This record gives sequence, structure tokens and C-alpha cells, in this order.
Amino acid sequence: MRKLKMKWPGATWRPYTLVIAATACAAAWSASAQDAIEPEAAKILAVMSDHLKSMPSLSVTYDADQEIVDLEGQKIQYSASGTIALDRTKGFLLTRQGPFADAEVVFDGSTISLHSKGMNVYAQLQSPGPSVEEAADELRAATGLDAPGADLLASDPYTVLTDGVTKGTHVGSAFIGGVECDHLAFRTDIVDWQIWVSKGNKPLPLKYVITTKWVTGAPEYSLRLSDWKAGAIGGAQFKFTPPANARKLEQIHADVTGDISLEVGE
Repeated sequence: MRKLKMKWPGATWRPYTLVIAATACAAAWSASAQDAIEPEAAKILAVMSDHLKSMPSLSVTYDADQEIVDLEGQKIQYSASGTIALDRTKGFLLTRQGPFADAEVVFDGSTISLHSKGMNVYAQLQSPGPSVEEAADELRAATGLDAPGADLLASDPYTVLTDGVTKGTHVGSAFIGGVECDHLAFRTDIVDWQIWVSKGNKPLPLKYVITTKWVTGAPEYSLRLSDWKAGAIGGAQFKFTPPANARKLEQIHADVTGDISLEVGE
């Protein structure tokens, strides 16, 4: 067997941080966590979350940087770009272009399909339920892979993001891509994370950084989001049909660098 590497951002920090699952409900956010977050930071994050929740379908472009510390202690940064199209009732389409692959992940309400365009191979998983969150949870459990910024697209981003928070502050104002933002910083026992939220009556996350504190070198995962669009998305985007001569693979997993490894028989 040889392994096809499909690099996807976000896979390495996710096991240490916030989980998208049905159990991420409002009751999980304790009164002590509320007290740990400054009122201004809590308000900005809550308004952003409400705005995201009000978008039943959306699309966004992302650029991601993921740092890996090698065995010699050198920090290496992997960069990638892609798009996200989401309809909360129909499914999602994620694309990713980077040095390892030109790939996509498609969810149609029942089946999760991973496709490497360059090698024309694909693999599929069955989701335990029709929701986007159930599909994301199954993808993570089965492969160790996560969609970029998946917690921002949860049905209740505020609850997911603040789970386990021990401190939250409003750092001040900043500019991302020429857009003025509120810069927020949060701490948990395992990771620190920051988010930059555009100012105005339709606040959106434009930058998101997670730092793994207790890993040598404190590697970071950084996500920049742009070209946010709300509105109906054609359901055809969420239907995956294997290309002609595409080969179906059976084994999928993510290694410590965040690569997706698909076993390819000789």
C-alpha cells in the first residue's frame, strides 16, 4: 500500500479544543464561564454568533496557516486556501488547495464524500444524521479531520466557542483586509484563541487564531475569512458524483501533521 496525502487545515489543533456536537448546548456554558468573560467581549461574540445563526445558507473564502513543530524543534507553517458553501438543511461543500492536494469534501445530507482531484480517487462515509453538525462530528471521529473554522458554523457558535473559557477580553480595534474589527482574546486550560470580528450591524469573523499552549513551540492555527455571502445555494453543489474512472478508497485517517491518508493499493 502507498498513502495519498490530502492536507487539510485545522486537523491538529482540533482534538485539543472545542467540539462541535449535539451536546454543545446552552446549559454546558456555566455561570463561572460567563463571569470569566468581560461584558464587552461577550456582547460582541454573542452578536456575531446571532448573525451567523441567522444565515441559513452562506459561502465564504478562507486562507489557513497551520504550524507544525518538527522533531528538531523547528516550526514549519503550512498554508492553504479554499472555499466553504453551507446550507444548514442540505449540506456543505468544502474545497482546499495547497501543496499536498487539490481536494474537496461534500456532504449531501447522508453521505460525506472526500475527493482528491489530482489523483482522481475518493472515499465516502455515512453520516449518523442529516445535520451539518452530525456530519462534521462523524468526519472528525472517523478520520481526525475537521472542516476549517467548523466551530464558527455551528448552530450555536457562541456556546461552542465559549465552552471551557477561563478568561475573555476585548483587546481593542484592528484592521483585517482593510476592514475595522473588534479584536477579542480568550483563554482555556488547553488553548488560547483570538478572533477578529468586523464592526457594524452585520458582524462577521474575519480572522481566527488558536494557540496550543502546552505543545513545544506553541504552534498556531490561523484562519482568515473573506468574501462572506448569504443567500440560497444550489443543492447541486452538495451532490457528489464520482468522476469517470475515479477509484474508490476504503481507509481514511489523519496523521499528526493534519494530513489525510488514504490507503491506495498497488
